[in-house]
Parts: sequence; structure tokens; C-alpha cells
Amino acid sequence: MTESLYEEEEELKAYMQRMGRSLMLPVAVLPAASLLVGIANWLVGLGISNAGTTFLMNAGLAILNHLALLFAVGLALGMSKDKDGSAALAGLVAYLIPQTVLAADSVQGLLHLGDITEVNPAFNTMDNNVFVGIIAGLVAAEMYNRFSQVRLPMALSFFSGKRLVPIMSALSMLGISAILLFIWPSVYDVLVSFGESISQLGFVGAGLYGLFNRLLIPTGLHHALNSVFWFDVAGINDIGNFLAGQQALDNGKAIIGQTGMYQAGFFPVMMFGLPAGALAIYQCARPEKKKQTASLMLAAAFAAFFTGVTEPLEFSFMFVAWPLYVLHAIFTGISLAVSAFFHWTAGFAFSAGFVDYFLSLENPVANYPLMLLLQGLVFAAIYYFGFRFAIKKFNLLTPGRETVDGEETPDVAVDNSDFSQMAATIYEALGGKENIQTIDNCTTRLRLQVKDTALVDQEKIKRTGVPGVKVIDQTNIQVIVGTQVQFVADEMIKLYQGTQYSIANEKESMQSPIKEVKNQSENHPSKKELALYAPVNGRLIPITEVSDPVFAEKMMGDGYAVIPETNEIFAPISGTIMNIFPTKHALGIKTDTGIEVLLHMGINTVELMGEPFTLYVKEGQQINRGQLIAEVDLSLLEKAEKKTDMIVVFTNGDAVEQLTIQANPFVKANERIGEVK
Repeated sequence: MTESLYEEEEELKAYMQRMGRSLMLPVAVLPAASLLVGIANWLVGLGISNAGTTFLMNAGLAILNHLALLFAVGLALGMSKDKDGSAALAGLVAYLIPQTVLAADSVQGLLHLGDITEVNPAFNTMDNNVFVGIIAGLVAAEMYNRFSQVRLPMALSFFSGKRLVPIMSALSMLGISAILLFIWPSVYDVLVSFGESISQLGFVGAGLYGLFNRLLIPTGLHHALNSVFWFDVAGINDIGNFLAGQQALDNGKAIIGQTGMYQAGFFPVMMFGLPAGALAIYQCARPEKKKQTASLMLAAAFAAFFTGVTEPLEFSFMFVAWPLYVLHAIFTGISLAVSAFFHWTAGFAFSAGFVDYFLSLENPVANYPLMLLLQGLVFAAIYYFGFRFAIKKFNLLTPGRETVDGEETPDVAVDNSDFSQMAATIYEALGGKENIQTIDNCTTRLRLQVKDTALVDQEKIKRTGVPGVKVIDQTNIQVIVGTQVQFVADEMIKLYQGTQYSIANEKESMQSPIKEVKNQSENHPSKKELALYAPVNGRLIPITEVSDPVFAEKMMGDGYAVIPETNEIFAPISGTIMNIFPTKHALGIKTDTGIEVLLHMGINTVELMGEPFTLYVKEGQQINRGQLIAEVDLSLLEKAEKKTDMIVVFTNGDAVEQLTIQANPFVKANERIGEVK
């Protein structure tokens, strides 16, 4: 295998792992929904039908009938680079486009059909189509990763950044919908024809149906096959004739030993096979991951056994260990072939779980249904040993076997006020935005993808107090934090996104070293008026005119800014340098009256990693107003297309009673421009 092919394979493998992890978010809610529906069906089967059973049924179906929507939102959120809520919104928008455009009444108008009955039945499968949901989620995530930081011209600036993502997602799915409008019916018709042809093959046909039923689930096109065998598309109507019971026998539509042959083989798989497979997945999990894996597998296995809802279990390994899913499809085909060969039949109204199996025992069409239990025990062994062998032999990354996972670790004792400081240190040690590619996390660890792990300062990361650092390969590294990892990951994502968030972190990271000075100022609560001075030659503007909304909307506090004409930057006020940001683009000053001042040089200049800045002060140094504190290479800022605004912000508004700016539009460095009290 060439190096390029190997790299492509590794990228695809990593992508599928991310996809599998992202699906866990919507999949986690399915077992509860399945149980609600199963309990309702069980009660109805016992003759208990009232408002309570209706409530339980509808509560469960509210989730199961919108599985595709959950996948669209969950995948969009999980596959986006920083797990932002706007990506989830884009997933919703992306899903709604084909749901509306490809609905039967819409297709009727688009194709100028005379009656809605002329619409190809393929479009009836668009409702809650998992394949469409997955595509919508992946498209939305890709649009977020590509366009969430895009800035449009001023006239269209309202639609910049994250607001652009749903728009691009909608346009992309509109194009995909146009393609599906013409190819979906052909694919559907081919599958229906295939189903009709294999229906003539007896037990072999039943086995082929079971195989392709499972293989087509990720696309949603299994409904095309189901319509042939379960309903009256080709005259089989296996479910309808079975449920009709004695009436179907009397009118000759049901044949004992044949009717139900396309349903019976699912019972051994769903009640016995898949739960046994779940046990194998649990036993193959890493020791430190078994507890988490057990909770997922137990809930999913019980849902499969009791209700016949297998999505929670199947989607847990469908993408991250797809060969195992193919093996599952083969086993399902064999199960249907075996039950059809021996003419053991049973049927279901909902799915092949214990509830429907129990109810079908009293159906006169059922033939030796108890033998399905014996078959189930055999298939439990087949699934268990088959799954266990495949997982071990091919090192399949089923739940609990992810290669990026490390040892279970205790939590790092971190106060809320220190999360941003820890995140900033780790972010810097990783090489900042120049080296970091993606930031993700699991329950106890930061999962990071970088351009080169050799550039990472592991010792600096360890000095933050984290239990460990684990280098996976040349581009993947893991920082073990503990169960509070989400807070650290959130702060790192804010840093990665740029100035808007890094400024907030500057403010937070300034708080810790300033605490001692605050206490001193509280003992001497002077409210004297302090003069303010221009930090540089240039044009003075109100802070509301700064192009960054974080400053313009005074989220950080009130202040002012100067558009510079020269490179030298002077102190706008006297005080102590309390904080210098690692990328040198900002520093904090504390006056003896307790006022905190942030001097921020340029917009989005955090991304330049300190290159344009030369500082002449250090943390803890006493400075006087008008003292030279920095030089900024304005040509480098302009070359990087960064705004040059020199911004002065008073970040602790509770200590500022009044701010007055009185000066001509054009000022010189060290010129008095106002007062603060």
C-alpha cells in the first residue's frame, strides 16, 4: 500500500470513528423510547387499551418516528469542529429541505403530474428516512466547518460566520434533493423488482431478503424490500395476512407454514442473537471502558429483546466497525432461511421482540413458534462467538475499544476560575491554531488532532496538573483531564475560534493574579479621578465603532480606541502590568484605585501568534502613563488583513463610576483625551 493510500485509509477510519461517536448522542435516547412503545403494545395485547397506553405509545413514537431528524441534528453537532449549537440548527434546516421538496405532493407539482397517485411510491420512503438524515447531518457539519468563520462584505455582513452556515446547508441539500428527485425512483424500482424476483426462491429468497434488509438499513431503502414481502405490493402481504389470523386462513390468503416466513427469522436475531452480540462487544471492551460499555449494551440489548427495536445496538457499531455489521446481516439472512426451511413461523405488528412474539403465540397462522426459541439459542451462540472472533481477529473498534482511549483517571481538581487558564496553557503548548486541527473530548479526555505531535510541549501540558498526556500517532494526541474535561474543552474551543472568545479568556486569566491587588484596593477604596491618554498617534473613535462586536457592544466593558498611524504604543494610564497574553497582542493593567484596563492591539490578531508585536514590559512591572510599552508592525497586520484598532477597555465596570472622553478626532500619543473615575 502506498503512503498516500495509507493516509487516505487512516483519514477515512478517523472520519468513521467520529461519525460513530456522533451517532451515540441520538442513539442514546432510543432504548427509552423503545421500551415505552413495547410496554404499550404489551398492554394492548393483554386487552388493556386506554388513555394510558395511548400516552405511552405516542411518547415512544414521538422519538422513533423522528429518528432521521435526530440523526441529522446529532451528526451535525458531533461532526462540527467545535460542537457549536448553530451546526445542530443547520442540521435541522438541511433535513427539512428534502423532507419538504421530495414529499409526494411537492413531487406531484415539480413533475407536473395530474394526480398524486401518479407519484412514484419511492417518495413515500422519504418520511423519516435515516439515509437522508445522515446525509443532512454530514452536509451541515461540513458547511459549518467550512463557512462558520467566513466574513462577507459589509453590505452582507449580517449573514457572516455562523449565520451563513444554515443558508449554505439549505442550498447544498437543495442540490442533493434535485439529484434524488431523479435517481431515487430508479433505485427504489430496482429494489422492488429484485424483491419480487427473490420472492420466488422459497427459503433461499427469505434468506436473501433478510441479508439485504439489514444491509439497506443505513440507506433507508430497506423499506422498498419490506413493501414487497410485508405488504401487498407483490401480492405477498406477509404481515397483513398473518395478523388477520383465522379470517385469512378461511379465505385462503394465509397458508400455515408459509405466511410469516418473512418475519419469523427476525425473532431469533432480535431476541437472542443481537443481545448475545452485545455481550461479546462488552467482553471485548478495554477493562477501563467496560463500565461505560456495559450501560450502553445492556440498554440496547434489552430494547432489542423486549421490543425488537435494534437501532440503538446496530448503530453503535454500524459505522465504526462496519465489517461486524455485514456479519450481522449475513447471520440475519441465515436465520430467515432456516426458519423458512423448517416452516417455523410467527409474526409481528411492530417488530420482532418478545412482546410481539408472545402475542403471536395465540395466532392460528403461527406454525411451531416455540421452535424459534430453540433457533434463538443457537443463534445466540453463533452471534456471540462470531462477534467475539471478528472483533478480536480484525481489531474492530466496537464501543469500548477506541484506540484513542487511555487509562481511567481521577479528576483534576480545578476550580471554575482556573479552567480558562488551564485551557490557555494547553492550547499554547499544543502550538496554537497553527498546529491544532480539531478539538474533541470524551468523558475524561481531550481528543486532539494536530498537524504534528512533535511540536507539542508535553511537559508544559503536564505542569497544568493533568494526570497524563498520550501521543497516539503523528497527528493525534490525548490529554487526560478527568470528568471535568468538558469545561476545559469548551475554553479551548473558544480560543480556537478567535479573538471574540480569546478576549474573554484574557479577562478570566487576568482575574487570578489580580486577586491580591483587588484585596489591597478594597482596603483603600479611593475614587479619585484619573486622566486618560491616547496610546498612539491616530484617529480616536468611540468603542461602539470598533469592528469587533465584542468590544462595540461593550461586552468587555466601556472604553475607547485609536486607529493608529505609527507603530509605537504607550501606556494610556499608570498602574501595574498584571497579565500579558501569550500571543503578545493584549495586556492587562491594574491601577492603584482598582480599575482594570485591557489594552488590545488589533482585531483577531491572536491568530498571528505574536509575530507583529514587540513588548517592552513584563508582568508585575509598575508603569507610568506615556511609557513606551510595545511596538506593532502595522504592515504585518495589514498584510494579514487584520484591523489595527488599538483598544482600551475598562473590564471591571463595577469599579468605574464615570468615563468621559473629550478630544479632537485626531490625537497624538500621550495626549490627554479624558478621565475615568
